[in-house]
Amino acid sequence: MRILVLGRTGYLGRHVVAHLRGLPDTHLPEAGRSSTGAGPGLRIDLAADSPDRLAKTLAEAAPDAVINCAGATGGDAVTLAEVNARGPAALCAALRQAAPRARLVHLGSAAEYGPGEPGAKVTETAATRPLGPYGATKLAGTAAVAASGLDAVVLRVGNPVGPGAPPTGLPGRVAALLREAGTATRTGTETGAGAGAGAGAGVGAEAGAVLRLGDLSAYRDFVDVRDVARAAVLAATAAGPLPPVLNIGGGEAVRVRDLVHLLARRAGFGGRIEEDTGPAGGSARSAAVSWQCSDITAAGEALGWRPSYTLEESLAALWTDGAAPTGGGGTAEGAGGTEGDRSP
Repeated sequence: MRILVLGRTGYLGRHVVAHLRGLPDTHLPEAGRSSTGAGPGLRIDLAADSPDRLAKTLAEAAPDAVINCAGATGGDAVTLAEVNARGPAALCAALRQAAPRARLVHLGSAAEYGPGEPGAKVTETAATRPLGPYGATKLAGTAAVAASGLDAVVLRVGNPVGPGAPPTGLPGRVAALLREAGTATRTGTETGAGAGAGAGAGVGAEAGAVLRLGDLSAYRDFVDVRDVARAAVLAATAAGPLPPVLNIGGGEAVRVRDLVHLLARRAGFGGRIEEDTGPAGGSARSAAVSWQCSDITAAGEALGWRPSYTLEESLAALWTDGAAPTGGGGTAEGAGGTEGDRSP
């Protein structure tokens, strides 16, 4: 089976590729904005390429399935629209020309739902009320896939966590701050552990260290990135048609504060964690979306999928994985602000 993974160098894409490489009789054509080893004919830029150009590349790749992990979480509204909305639409148009029978698995986002009702789990049929350009552009991408007429499914992913989590998302950022705090304590320097600080090396901190973060009172649905990858592979290889949208999450709402304290304990951090709960603390989205939790029943019924990692296991893997990978742009081809990097 030939499975083409787009956004293969991003946080989610790397794990999808790793999972696929463990499957027998599976070939992974290489294609991307900065494709290496595949030749210039398999260069794909969903944000810029015309559908006709994309169709020529897809015809060369001849996929049986396409898993689209490409996406942007950062940048201005134009960048988000180009990658998250225009990209999936162009991909669908190209697939209709070049590979109309291929299964398309598109990674959407739970941010498409917008604010949740505290105590409730949102199902795939719930109203979508995204806040801000990120959720709105992801929803536009989902609409393009759903209306494409292709054999397609959108996986609406919660907040990914686990090995390799980048510092552009909260779990990866907190891990980086904890490492920095440990380094600063050992060297006798100030930690400077603000929300935008970079990653350091080392572990733990003495009792005098302080980790300063924004408001951590929101609830989020965290899911291990390896479970997301497994769901994407199951969706790509499943026999028969699938529902148009499936939620992929942990299925439980976790207070962000609890995640931070669990990670601090895993790191052996002995200092204080201080929250700025004022207007300047945290993001506007976190303040407006205090609760997110997905009902994952449908994914279990359609794919036989359930999360296999506990939050504690995900955080342990994040911590032992070491410093997060670095990158520099806004799309999921190995750049900062890639899909799956979203902060709560």
